[in-house]
Amino acid sequence: MNKLRSEEIEILEAFEAGRLKRVKNADEEIKEHRVVAEETFKKDARINIRLSSRDLRALQARALKEGIPYQTLVSSVLHKFVDGQLVEKAANK
Repeated sequence: MNKLRSEEIEILEAFEAGRLKRVKNADEEIKEHRVVAEETFKKDARINIRLSSRDLRALQARALKEGIPYQTLVSSVLHKFVDGQLVEKAANK
């Protein structure tokens, strides 16, 4: 099992202790989340991209470490970038 973050541990402990309650409109919420997930992961376009072999090897190694195919990793990173979820680190000065 992967290492859990403190927030995930807290949720797991609450679940195991029976402190989590189902929301009133759970079925609607689940349905909405399924639609969003399906739209998010729908792969309906192809691209070709040229990378340095060094970058490709690094991507493949990182994907292997994460336990996912490297193309899935690339797709995920691009999705997070266009969705504004990736934050660029400030350069050390």
